[in-house]
Amino acid sequence: MAKTYYKMRLKEVMIGGYKSIAADYPVQLKLNGINILLGANGAGKSNIISFFTMLSYLMNKSFGAYVAKAGGANSLLYYGVKHTPVISGRLVFSNKKNEDIYSFSLAYAAPDRLVVTEESLTWQRKGEIKPYQVVLKPNFNESSLADSNDPVAKSIYWLLSYCKVYQFHDSSAEGPLRQACSIETSNYLQTHGNNLPSFLLFLRDHYNDSYRRIVSYVSDVIPQFQDFYLEPVGNSISLRWVDNSATDYRFNAHQLSDGAIRFIALATLLLQSPKTMPDVIIIDEPELGLHPYAISQLAEMIRDASKHAQIIISTQSKDLVDYFDIDNITIVEMDDANQCTKASVLDKNKYRLWLDHYSLSEIWDKNIIGGRPI
Repeated sequence: MAKTYYKMRLKEVMIGGYKSIAADYPVQLKLNGINILLGANGAGKSNIISFFTMLSYLMNKSFGAYVAKAGGANSLLYYGVKHTPVISGRLVFSNKKNEDIYSFSLAYAAPDRLVVTEESLTWQRKGEIKPYQVVLKPNFNESSLADSNDPVAKSIYWLLSYCKVYQFHDSSAEGPLRQACSIETSNYLQTHGNNLPSFLLFLRDHYNDSYRRIVSYVSDVIPQFQDFYLEPVGNSISLRWVDNSATDYRFNAHQLSDGAIRFIALATLLLQSPKTMPDVIIIDEPELGLHPYAISQLAEMIRDASKHAQIIISTQSKDLVDYFDIDNITIVEMDDANQCTKASVLDKNKYRLWLDHYSLSEIWDKNIIGGRPI
């Protein structure tokens, strides 16, 4: 008899002491299949997203590089080291049978860096009273997860490694979306779309059904677009395309508008094969530069991707919000009394009467659910 496989899902995230998030008032997220972080500028949505970026660096043994790029420990600690000496995090993964918990602490160290001072793991089979718990021996400079022989540590390491953050904001002429790339790293999409043409080539050659869906969505949003023209030159490849005219002219990436090339990157990410898709996809403000019709297609692609992966998105787009249910929304705003970011899951029953007469974006615009600048 075949074994039933229950996929582990990220159910809870706790963040304390990180950027605009206070140690005494941590952000606690309860996650479903689609999760929309909705709030105004400066509320801390991007800080929550960047927490996942920090985790990626931890898993890649590049934590020191992340701290340096972020401007040092004082830039990451809530109001600096004099106010907050430690960042803490806790992530809970579970399925119908098991629960894995990863907790960690990052402490200030001179001259202006962070060290990993604690990593603890918990595994529990549901229905059993006593969990398996272990505290990893600290490596300080980097996470000990990757090198641990503990089976729970290995499991949690892989779960965290498949949580991927994406941001396609830089669509400038010099940006990563428009540059040629090597064809060697083509079996996954990089965080800023640096290898977009090589990944599209990989999908075309190995997962053609997914590739054709990407082409279909792109041609729907960009009417003159017909198909990509993906031909390597030596070891590199550029994003080229053909239109639906009768000519044999080949356009290049610099002949796409900012919104068009961002949409191509989003379509590639969200419509790729389930076999190549990360388990958790995290995107910072994907709606930037998109036409309202493109946003409707974006919402459709998000729902499609959520059949295979969990989706976490930060946004302040009224157009995008209206394509989702209130159960998908987490309001992110500043707690004026405590001067820190807070996150609130909405109770559908509380707003039922409002939703009978107004759209979700309208009650957000009226500041009924919070998350608007006052």
